[in-house]
Amino acid sequence: MNNSAATIAEESRLSEQEIAEINEEASHYEQKSGASIEALKIVQKYRRWVSDDSLKQIAELLGMSPEELDGVATFYNLIYRQPVGRKVILCCDSVSCWMLGANDVQDGISQRLGIGLGETTEDDEYTLLPIVCLGACDHAPVMMVDDVLHHDVDEKQLDKIFENRK
Repeated sequence: MNNSAATIAEESRLSEQEIAEINEEASHYEQKSGASIEALKIVQKYRRWVSDDSLKQIAELLGMSPEELDGVATFYNLIYRQPVGRKVILCCDSVSCWMLGANDVQDGISQRLGIGLGETTEDDEYTLLPIVCLGACDHAPVMMVDDVLHHDVDEKQLDKIFENRK
C-alpha cells in the first residue's frame, strides 16, 4: 500500500474516541441497533459526514448490516452521506417559507456565496442544502446555519449573516 492509500485507510477508520462514544450510547439500549442514529451523529460530529467506510464500521459495531444502517442514515436528512462544508446552511423550502420568499432567500445566499443548492464553497466553509421544514412556519422564511435558526429572513439579515464573506 502506498503512502496516500495508507493515509486514506487510516483516516477512514473510526477513532478510539468515536468507538468509545458509540459503545457508550449503545449501552443504553437492549439492542445495540437502537443507537444507530446517535452513532451516525457521533461520527458526523468528528468528520462532518458519514462515509461508506465509516458506515460499515458503525454497522459492525451495532450488529447491523450496512444496508440497514444506510436505510437509517438516508431517512434522516440531517445525516450527511457526502462531504459538506464546515458550516451547513439549511434553507427551508416548505410551503409557508416558499410563499413568503424562500426562493429570494436561496437566491441571496447563492449570490453571496457563489454556490447553488447541494454545493460547497471553494474554501470548504459553507454547504447550501434545502430542507423540508425547520418548524418555524410562523416566522417564514427561515434558514439555519449550523445550529442557529434565522427567522423572518430578508436581504438585510443575509447581509449580516454573511458580512464576513465580503
